[in-house]
Amino acid sequence: MQVILKEDVINLGYKDDIVTVKDGYGRNFLIPTGKAVIASESAKKVLAENLRQRAHKLAKIKEDAQALAAKLEGVALTIGAKTSSTGTIFGSVTNIQVAEALAKAGFEVDRKIIYIKESVKEVGSYKAILKLHKEVSVEIPFEVVSE
Repeated sequence: MQVILKEDVINLGYKDDIVTVKDGYGRNFLIPTGKAVIASESAKKVLAENLRQRAHKLAKIKEDAQALAAKLEGVALTIGAKTSSTGTIFGSVTNIQVAEALAKAGFEVDRKIIYIKESVKEVGSYKAILKLHKEVSVEIPFEVVSE
């Protein structure tokens, strides 16, 4: 089943992408929650017209994302966490703590666009990926230290 996404869906695609999904996933989740519509011929024509009309707006959004990525290139974060005597963190460091550290550094970034590949459960150095746009992403190194 082909659907047109109305919003970004993690691990599936971005807004206005035409993706192929299993029938049950499309009918039971994506379409009822308003995240997608069925990709019929008329819906594809409407999508093409909307994309043509919004082309300059999308270019501006991409330029803004590239400018923010350039500012974020040299940023390195330090995140404090409560740890045991062996260096194991009580709980874990998630994208929420990374977003808060970026806010303290002067960058307001939505936590939903921050991805950390491995789970952060010990003191050390890690990397987070910020997906600012579907074509623009930046890698932010951060260090977890004991409080």
